[in-house]
Parts: sequence; C-alpha cells; structure tokens
Amino acid sequence: MNPYFVWEPHDGGPSWRPFADLLSPDVAASRVAASRAALAGMFGLELSALPERVVASVLLLGYASRLVSPPLAQALDSGSIPAVTPEDLWWREVPGGPLPVAVSGAGSRPAGEFFDVVVLGLVEPLVSVFGERFRLSPRVLWGNVASALGGAAGQLSADAWPVVAGLLERPPLAGMADVRDGRLQRRNCCLYYRVPGGGTCGDCVLNAR
Repeated sequence: MNPYFVWEPHDGGPSWRPFADLLSPDVAASRVAASRAALAGMFGLELSALPERVVASVLLLGYASRLVSPPLAQALDSGSIPAVTPEDLWWREVPGGPLPVAVSGAGSRPAGEFFDVVVLGLVEPLVSVFGERFRLSPRVLWGNVASALGGAAGQLSADAWPVVAGLLERPPLAGMADVRDGRLQRRNCCLYYRVPGGGTCGDCVLNAR
C-alpha cells in the first residue's frame, strides 16, 4: 500500500538499531533534533520558531503510525497480528519520510489481542518516554495514537473503522477521539498548528470548532 504499512524482514545489517534504542530519552531527543532541523529546512524557518515539544509530538504521531498500521492491516486481512515485542523490532535512521522498521522472529497472535500486543506492548513505552522527556500531556500523545489508528483505517477497508472504534473505548485511548461516519475526529490536537505554515490536520479538534 505505502511505506507506513511495511515492516521489512530484519537481515542483520549494521544500519539496523534495536527498537529499544528509541526508548532512550537521549536517542529520542536526537531524533527530535533531526526532525526539527528537517522541518526548519522544509518551511524555511529558524529553529527557534519550532518548539522542541511540538516537533516531538508530531514525530511521535509518525512513529505510532509505523507501529499500528502493519498489524492493523494484517488483522483485517488474516484475523491475526504479528506476535511482536519491542525486542523483535529494529529501526534505522533516514533523512526524512516514514521510519524504516524491520521485524525478526515474530509468530502470530489472534487479531483480538491487538490492543495488548500493539497499543500497550509497542506504543505505550514510546508514549511514556516522549511524555517525560518533552513534557507532553498524555492527552496529546494518546490523541496522536488515536490519530495514527484513524490514518491507517482511512487507507484500509470500511471494516477497519469498527475495529478502531472498539480500540478507542479502552483506556488510555478512551476519550481521545471518536469515529463518526467513517472518519476520525480527535478531541485534542497534535500541536502541528504551532509550526508556522503547518496548518491543522484533517482530524484535528480545532477543525470542529
């Protein structure tokens, strides 16, 4: 479909780093700094115009999309999800675009375990690191996870929306967004509007006012 729905087979190449590295506050800060520089170049801005926590929020949304999209697609296609833990995933640095992710040694689990395996097992550790390191509220970060799920559902079949709606009923996703007429409506904002020239996302709460 597109790069957000692809996990590559881990080939043991030296460019791949353990997913656990992203759970280091220092590594998270270095990735945010790289994204901040890339955004500054894209919009022709000084770094001072891009608050670190705003870039961190946007980056977390992108990372969440990379973690939830492939398992959601597999759940709809086969009724199963990859049986992955953070120890099974790898990533590598790229100048821009979706974060490359590779997987090693994963079996399968029933699709009904998506919340525990993917949301709590993979995404929640990243949310915790980004929240503590960049002083971002849980509502912003879990709203980003909800947005990642909605973004994935919007590129899959209509069957994806009831699945996402069910996930949004469970804490810590509960209250972050609603599924309405085949689309996601957030109850919060990822802060992208604070990037000069960035505007708002299609599911942003600011669009509903």
